[in-house]
Amino acid sequence: MFRVTRYVKSLVEPTPVPPAHKPPGPVVIWNLIRRCNLTCKHCYTTSADIDFAGELSTEDAMTVLDDLHRFRVPALILSGGEPLMRPDIFELSRRARALGIYTGLSTNGTLITEDNIDAIAEVGYDYVGISIDGLEATHDVIRQRRGAFRESMHAVKLCKERGIKVGLRFTLTRENVEQFGDILALLDEHDVDKFYLSHLNYGGRGRRHSKQDAWHQMTRDAMTRLFDHCRSELERGIEREYVTGNNDADGPFLLMWAREHFPEQADALERRLLNWGGNASGEHIANIDNLGNVHPDTFWWDHDLGNVRERPFSAIWRDTTDPLMRGFRQRPRPLKGRCAECRFLAICNGNTRVRAWKVSGDPWEEDPGCYLGNEEIGVVGGSARRVAAPFEAIQAIEL
Repeated sequence: MFRVTRYVKSLVEPTPVPPAHKPPGPVVIWNLIRRCNLTCKHCYTTSADIDFAGELSTEDAMTVLDDLHRFRVPALILSGGEPLMRPDIFELSRRARALGIYTGLSTNGTLITEDNIDAIAEVGYDYVGISIDGLEATHDVIRQRRGAFRESMHAVKLCKERGIKVGLRFTLTRENVEQFGDILALLDEHDVDKFYLSHLNYGGRGRRHSKQDAWHQMTRDAMTRLFDHCRSELERGIEREYVTGNNDADGPFLLMWAREHFPEQADALERRLLNWGGNASGEHIANIDNLGNVHPDTFWWDHDLGNVRERPFSAIWRDTTDPLMRGFRQRPRPLKGRCAECRFLAICNGNTRVRAWKVSGDPWEEDPGCYLGNEEIGVVGGSARRVAAPFEAIQAIEL
């Protein structure tokens, strides 16, 4: 996760660069249930409104929570499918909070109503993230359900009324990139606390949807608009939390933006970004799926590291015998192509490996989602990268 507000604020209101800090354990995204009341086009879990056999019981999940606590996991994001469809969601959430773990709820929002908002508030979630994919017509098409947008925005209203920190999660695609400005305006209209921009990743239905990935220039334009918007709000005394995910090229791109707009602070920003260190899959980010299988992150469901029914999560995560995990934890990673030669490698750490794997079959090949040009990253020769061109390489993905 790339914390845009934190870094833009360091430009607008400079402070000394703190030392690098690494969390004591990985942030865990836990897909508690695969069932969902929606069938979103870019769903990485390929969920559906049916029961999936073999999911962890309440007792299993409580055992996992105790292990996560002992392993000093700093944050837990409860996801799905749709986590509110799991009958014991509030019981598990209360236990996580009682253990002192930062606990977030990642939901499509359509099931948050007057009937359960008090129970949600009682849990004391640190954050509730609600997914939005554009304005009403676009959102309902992507979510493949009429009325989904209104239900989700009603959930935002209910959370705000109960004092719950609430955010919108937005996946950038060619279907919705032209509405990005309207989505930013929506944040102010509804006084949303946090905004998460997710770049499209190629997993689950997202793989079949990859041709809709925003073209490189569209991505650059959206990120520039986000940086400008965050800066404008900060200069007006508004500190909304903006973060991005699934494309660690955002760090180098912000540095280039800073060298244009805040040249006197750019070197300090570069040190902050080096401390951040870029992509953390398999190191500081982990995933547990609905069956208890552990993965390097939420988009690596094709790669199992072990199952929490057979070994504790902590033991699985400490195990370095898996070749992919060894590569994730190697500095620098065993990268190829443009990524291996990139002058920003120490900042982005090779970006998102699952895209490279889905396109080329090799997790260490260059990331086709990087939207920076060869000249910008200091690569001479090699594969061409026309910034304004679509992802030709993505045509190789089997649809």
